[in-house]
Amino acid sequence: MDTMKCSQCGGSGLEPGFIEDTGEHARGYSRWIAGALERGLFGGAKRMGRPRWQIDAFRCPGCGHLELFARQPS
Repeated sequence: MDTMKCSQCGGSGLEPGFIEDTGEHARGYSRWIAGALERGLFGGAKRMGRPRWQIDAFRCPGCGHLELFARQPS
């Protein structure tokens, strides 16, 4: 990922990282779920049957902008 450039300032050398999810029953990382957000009976997001993808995050050392990618199923 050394060749990635920041989409905001054009800087290079984006630092890999992740966005932590510390909510109830969290696995420690956030995921992207396909489709618009729909709420269930108790107000939580409906997720059953939807594909989930782990979010990879990269931070620009120059301007601090985050670039997020969902490249692999979780």
